[in-house]
Amino acid sequence: MNTASPTGIQVHLQLGEVSAQIAQVGASLRSLRIGSVDLIAPYPEDAPTPSCSGVVLVPWPNRVRDGKWTDDGAERQLAITEPKFGNASHGLLRFTAYEITEGASAATLRAWVVPQTGYPYLLETSVTYTLRADGIDVEHVITNHSATPAPVAVGSHPFLTIGDVAEEDLVLRVPARTAIETDDRMLPTGTRPADPALRDGVRLGDVSLDTGFIDLERDADGLVRHSLTAPDGRRLTLWQGEGYEVVQVFTTDEYPGRPLAVAIEPMTAPADALNSGIGLRRLAPAETWTLHWGITLS
Repeated sequence: MNTASPTGIQVHLQLGEVSAQIAQVGASLRSLRIGSVDLIAPYPEDAPTPSCSGVVLVPWPNRVRDGKWTDDGAERQLAITEPKFGNASHGLLRFTAYEITEGASAATLRAWVVPQTGYPYLLETSVTYTLRADGIDVEHVITNHSATPAPVAVGSHPFLTIGDVAEEDLVLRVPARTAIETDDRMLPTGTRPADPALRDGVRLGDVSLDTGFIDLERDADGLVRHSLTAPDGRRLTLWQGEGYEVVQVFTTDEYPGRPLAVAIEPMTAPADALNSGIGLRRLAPAETWTLHWGITLS
């Protein structure tokens, strides 16, 4: 462990040629590497987490319009954490220092969502990162310790790469049938058919995206698989299991040290789900919800 970082304690995992680094703050997956090839876009050790890179998003991902929502007839006001657009963004644990239990090739990070302004519920949360020979598996567990049902959604924000290939030359594939349209505050206004080219694969340098997608196509094993493919045929796959019905794809030229970066964000609900109810899970008292996603390279 190393505590000399604005992202807290750094957990280092190793399994053969596969290694990962997990940051305590936000339980962020900040590094994944097979051999010398990065699968997560790195950033400087002495820097705060840029653009929510790798952070766990709970009890909601993405944005809540004006931070306001109606909760079983009661009006709630969340803190505005995205001043640029006047929204509450990416949940309540993104700056939390999680408790850590670690082994050689797996680590579990735990944190509580406590009752607070705009969200009067008590949730116990954990995320477990487990290395495998071709990547990493991620498990989220959320338990409601409130006396009443708690509205919950979950997301993660990994920035993906095949580190020895220029990002613009990677081919992005997203098996989605529907895209979410947004206004100038990046809040949902409706839907439209997703570009069919995304299902076949588009060169990353030819697209600019900050788009949520639904109606995801699952393979025979029940998993949704998004991918980045290098010119030499290597393929990075982000898979999302049952409960993950949304993906957000975000490209940016503002990630530190990179002319282009892409986040593929598995989410259980889209932006503003606390208002729309789309994908929102109401956990009964003492109910536990378990979710899985992961990354592989083939």
